Amino acid sequence: MATPITKVQSWWRKTFSAPTTDEISTPYKAWRNHFLWQRLHLWLWLALICLLSFTLRDIYDLFFPSQELQKLPEVLTTEHLVINIAMLLSILICFALHKTKLGRHHPDLLFLGSSWSISLATQLFATVRGFALPDTIGWSLLFLSQAILMPVCWILHLLTQVSVLIYYFGVNTALGLKTPIADHPEIYNVTFILYIFWFCTICDIGVYLYDRLQRSEFYARQELESAYQKLKVAEAKYRSIFENAVEGIFQSSPNGRYITANPALARIYGYSLVEDVTANFTEIEQLYVDPNRRAEFVRLMEKYGSVSEFESQIYRRDGSIVWISEKAYAVCDEQGKLLYYEGLIEDITQRKQTEEELRVFFHAVSHDLRNPVLGSLMVLKNLLAHPEENISISRSILERMIQSSDRQLNLINSLMSAHLNEIQGVILQRQPVKLLSVVEAAIVDLEPLLAQNQAKLTNLVSADLPLVNADPTQLWRVFSNLIVNALKHNPPELLLTINATHKDDKIYCTVSDNGVGISQQQSDRLFDLYFRGASIRNSVGLGLGLYLCKQIIHAHGGEIGVNSALNAGATFWFTLPIS
Repeated sequence: MATPITKVQSWWRKTFSAPTTDEISTPYKAWRNHFLWQRLHLWLWLALICLLSFTLRDIYDLFFPSQELQKLPEVLTTEHLVINIAMLLSILICFALHKTKLGRHHPDLLFLGSSWSISLATQLFATVRGFALPDTIGWSLLFLSQAILMPVCWILHLLTQVSVLIYYFGVNTALGLKTPIADHPEIYNVTFILYIFWFCTICDIGVYLYDRLQRSEFYARQELESAYQKLKVAEAKYRSIFENAVEGIFQSSPNGRYITANPALARIYGYSLVEDVTANFTEIEQLYVDPNRRAEFVRLMEKYGSVSEFESQIYRRDGSIVWISEKAYAVCDEQGKLLYYEGLIEDITQRKQTEEELRVFFHAVSHDLRNPVLGSLMVLKNLLAHPEENISISRSILERMIQSSDRQLNLINSLMSAHLNEIQGVILQRQPVKLLSVVEAAIVDLEPLLAQNQAKLTNLVSADLPLVNADPTQLWRVFSNLIVNALKHNPPELLLTINATHKDDKIYCTVSDNGVGISQQQSDRLFDLYFRGASIRNSVGLGLGLYLCKQIIHAHGGEIGVNSALNAGATFWFTLPIS
């Protein structure tokens, strides 16, 4: 248990212990020197004005002798003006040195010089005149003004005081000098010594404590500045993360308003400015296609304090619908009161579309590959049911099994081709190609299918068209797919027309029919992967033909599309650059 004595000792060590080398660092020394240099300039002005006031008093006394000065010894009254003028000159010299490089870099030397020029001037004069001069008033004004205006580096203050006192007591004692005051000729007495001792001690303690306080505040300001700089760096770093994040970052109030949002969230919602998000969405539930999703979000937050992968459809600014996934948690105060929600929002529309395409793909695989496999399996099982060791198979059954296997192989090849095109892109073997020869080769290969469907095809492609730098095999696939696509989607006796014209630096090709046509909704997705038209109920295709056509034409640097309407036929077109 700490006693009063140990408490006093602890306070004494804490208050008056000498600072370590680490404490008095170079930055603080530089600051202290600058502070001393600035305050020294103020003190010199004060000393100059003070000396001027006493000098004016002495000049006035020359013409109008005052009664109070007549009590002083004659030697002091006659020489006092000279002493003041000498001190004024020393102060002016200190002013001049204060502006020099020496004064800026070594204000401590200027401090000592200016102090001694005042305190020792009267002592030197008194020694020369053969008496001792206890200048109590001058010392008090000097030491007090220095302690008040320049309260740093207490060693300097102590040095100036000790120097004057050593001179006064040491030199005067050695020379045996007395004061010119008849009533008190001795150079010291107990009252005088106690007064000087405590006056100097109080001044020095005040300077020391103020210096320690300034040192503590200096390091505190440095730490604060360092922390502020680190905070600015951290803020800039996290601000950069916040501003450049791919995911939307938000804070929302419990009543359904966005408090903060980043640019990514604004882009997800279709806005260019973050301010539009925080200003326009007064009720977040208006965003959701299903308004109950916001209520479900709040319910989960109240129950678990967080949500993850909370998927919903929302309206963008232009009215389009996108899928988002939210990951958020509730922020509460120390009392557990809900303050706001904050978290991340990710646009998962592309992922949802991919999932839908995969669903369609697996449905197509299960449907289109299952039927021919089941048919072949049924034939084989029926054959295996015969008890004979050697089973004879009719030619028609073998032909049907081969056709079924061919269809399966074509489906698998189409899948592989689409997959390779997605990963590597279409690989072209370019050469100068005459378009008419490619079209004629495709028509010859498809004559059995055309005859089976009782379709009539008219070829209007001219032999005079410029050559195109293309892959003939890939172009053959485009024309074949477009012709087969028309036959599959329309009833028999279809009229088909193939044409190609030269426009500017491109060849404009068309494959037209007079069939049932295509709705606008179907036209928008006709070239998507695995999309199949509703009119091919019995088709064994995976919906890859038109998608591959688009990939091939784009690889050649052209464009592809369709112009159609229900019950008005369809015209598939594509362009090929000539060069």
